Amino acid sequence: MNDNEFNELADATLTQIETALERSGADLDFAMVSDSVLEIEFADRSKIIVNRHDAAKEIWVAARSGGFHYRWDGSCWQDTRSEEELMAALSRLISEQAREPVLLS
Repeated sequence: MNDNEFNELADATLTQIETALERSGADLDFAMVSDSVLEIEFADRSKIIVNRHDAAKEIWVAARSGGFHYRWDGSCWQDTRSEEELMAALSRLISEQAREPVLLS
């Protein structure tokens, strides 16, 4: 994947995450704080940061429970260690931090 393909795919994914957050109805705030960083803030003021990492061609997630790297496998973003899919992982991580079930689709 070249840089342009990665940027388009990563940007589309960040937009998809924003849309899923809007639809979730969860008690949280979120905003793109730069062109490649999505910040999700919870009622307890904790945060999850989702960002595009251009050099590695990965999407990185920083949550209370740790840091995670996701690489495109041709059909989805998968964790480089556990192979968990990005949206499933975000649903789990956001649910943990929000202390309520949140399903992102």
